[in-house]
Amino acid sequence: MNFAFAAVLGFLFGSIPFGLILTRAAGLGDVRQIGSGSIGATNVLRTGNKGLAAATVLLDAAKAVIPILLAKNLWPGTEGIAAVAAVAGHCFTPWLAFKGGKGFASAAGALGALAFPAFFVCAMIWVATLAASRISSVSSLVSVIAAPLVAWGMGFPQIVPAL
Repeated sequence: MNFAFAAVLGFLFGSIPFGLILTRAAGLGDVRQIGSGSIGATNVLRTGNKGLAAATVLLDAAKAVIPILLAKNLWPGTEGIAAVAAVAGHCFTPWLAFKGGKGFASAAGALGALAFPAFFVCAMIWVATLAASRISSVSSLVSVIAAPLVAWGMGFPQIVPAL
């Protein structure tokens, strides 16, 4: 039963569409109407508002961190379920007909909450790949592929299934 509670908690937190909320609140309209049509930070950046994009990254990461920490304290051993559910909630938010973001910032937040040293290494991989490619999506893809290997190699094998 605790796994179900952690999953619901993670999914509900993850489903909050911060990119859309922030762009609308700033008077920039519906972020889904530009660029990739996503509600994530990269698409928010396409509005030209770097501050809103940064806020979107932080909030999208936080919406994974918060349910993970709550699950860890309320139902120990369920934090991996909360992590997966938070990322799923971001990608398939019911508030937007199950069309959300790509899940990168939420996944990064989840990795940070579950294994901060592995998050740090993956963040450095993201930065290095961005410097080399100049394409955010390529950097995200490379760091997401590296995450399970980094986590396992750094002694966090228990979180690999959640990645």
